[in-house]
Amino acid sequence: MGKNDPYAALRFREFNIFLGVRFAMVFAWTMQFVVIEWEVYSLTKNPLSLGIIGLVEVIPAVSLALVAGHVVDQKEKKGLLQKCILGFSVISVGLFLLTWPKITQGLSQNLVLYSIYFLVFLGGIVRAFLGPTIFALFSLLIPKKFYPNAATWSSSVWQMGAVIGPAVAGFAISLIGVHWSMCLIAACSMIAFLLLVQIPKKPILNPKIGEPMRKSLREGIRFVWNTKVILGAITLDMIAVLFGGAVALLPIFAQDILKVGAEGFGILRAAPAVGAFLIMFTSAYFPLDRKAGMKLLVAIFGFGLSIIVFGLSTWFWLSVFALFMSGATDGISMIIRQTILQLKTPDHMRGRVASVNSMFVGSSNELGAFESGLTAKLMGTVTAVVFGGCMTVATVITTGLAFPTFRKLDLREDMEENAKLD
Repeated sequence: MGKNDPYAALRFREFNIFLGVRFAMVFAWTMQFVVIEWEVYSLTKNPLSLGIIGLVEVIPAVSLALVAGHVVDQKEKKGLLQKCILGFSVISVGLFLLTWPKITQGLSQNLVLYSIYFLVFLGGIVRAFLGPTIFALFSLLIPKKFYPNAATWSSSVWQMGAVIGPAVAGFAISLIGVHWSMCLIAACSMIAFLLLVQIPKKPILNPKIGEPMRKSLREGIRFVWNTKVILGAITLDMIAVLFGGAVALLPIFAQDILKVGAEGFGILRAAPAVGAFLIMFTSAYFPLDRKAGMKLLVAIFGFGLSIIVFGLSTWFWLSVFALFMSGATDGISMIIRQTILQLKTPDHMRGRVASVNSMFVGSSNELGAFESGLTAKLMGTVTAVVFGGCMTVATVITTGLAFPTFRKLDLREDMEENAKLD
């Protein structure tokens, strides 16, 4: 299991189970989000309603993020993750019932709509704990010297779930309908729970168990603020994703602009998956640690350009290609960012650092969905997407010029130090 072995992390059974859990949950969560987007837009035909879905999830996710980070650092990780998965499963069953015609036929449209929003809000509470718990559990399953390779696989699996879930959602809506798509989502979450059972409980690597929450939170925020590499990476990604949230408007493009229906919607959603697969199968062989800062800037710049092309395109297959490139570049960005976080974060602070990261980046997808929905309502769908892509490109250029040290960031020294551990 040498340092050049692209499959080094995959030689640990518990880590493989962890990847299965992570994929199943990301797949289920992103698929659920898309199915609900489709259902809500079908009910309202209002672009702003798509933004509201993201907003009602992101409010509790951001509000509770720091508290969740403190709890994660104080508690046993496997048990906490099991509770998160069960919470998600209950919410999925609720959405399954709300999309069942036999139940909703006697209810008003507004009651169904607001009930969906409420369950999405509860999902935001679960999500506040889910992300930091997964991030913290990661470090307990594999030796430190394999963190970079493990981060590549973990990020790739996350990216796969994040793009395959929505792609499957598009096809599932067409083939089996919204209601049974929700049933499939609930089943995926239970598969994740059963996989997690196979991982034994892990020790709590926190020398400050019982530390007051206020002091704990201050320490976590201070660490992120003082570690400029982490702060720069997550801030850059947050702004890029915030203004590049065009995928939230895909139901509008599929139904009203490109006029390709549910089948075309599935293809559009699948396009980023192909790009993500490409990154997954190549990044383990071609590590991204060398000149990581410049690679991160170039990846996000490419993401912004892809969004601009997608917004301007009136040709279906050009739109598909633009989304393919957005998936590839976003995958590179995520792998580099996760590698930075894993290498730079001490074990006893992983929950808090992950919670800050979720506030910056994890929630920016939903804020991006709200921004896209709002700007689409105000300035039109196409203009909103192009505006978001331009803002992403401008952010990258500004960051690259203003912070030359970030451009020169290289992670080889950190990898060499970790290779000496364990």
